[in-house]
Amino acid sequence: MRQFFPIFICIFFNSCQYFEKQVPSEKELLQKELKSINWKEVDEYPSVPNCEKIADKKLRQQCFFEVMSNLIQEKLNVDTLSILYPELDTIEVKVTVFPNSTMKFEPQFPKDSVAYDTIKIDSILHARLVNFPKINPAIKRGVPVKTQFILPVILKAKDEK
Repeated sequence: MRQFFPIFICIFFNSCQYFEKQVPSEKELLQKELKSINWKEVDEYPSVPNCEKIADKKLRQQCFFEVMSNLIQEKLNVDTLSILYPELDTIEVKVTVFPNSTMKFEPQFPKDSVAYDTIKIDSILHARLVNFPKINPAIKRGVPVKTQFILPVILKAKDEK
């Protein structure tokens, strides 16, 4: 037994090194986690109550975009926008949904948009695009986040009879 005691003591002290683990710092863990997050995607897209029942993520996103496009078209078709600017058949609208469920609309004009008054169109859009139904914001890791997307809105010319 006395022969094994020095060997046992050496093994005991050397084995303590196996239990020493490098604990990563809080900053390192945070940086590693931030790099692993895909900031271009959200866990749940914004939605309206009509689309909440859809389980599939892509179908719910498509439903939301269709509902939003239809609502914007309905609100803009009330106006004379298509009569004032008959050459303008489609407007791309950048929609921003904020975490507190508020929305902001910005028309996206092509670079060569000198054929029509962009300021006037912008003011018409801001005047018409109000009183939307409740929008649930996008969710990323359980937290509501701001999202932006561009919707093409087709302006239908009113048929005169």
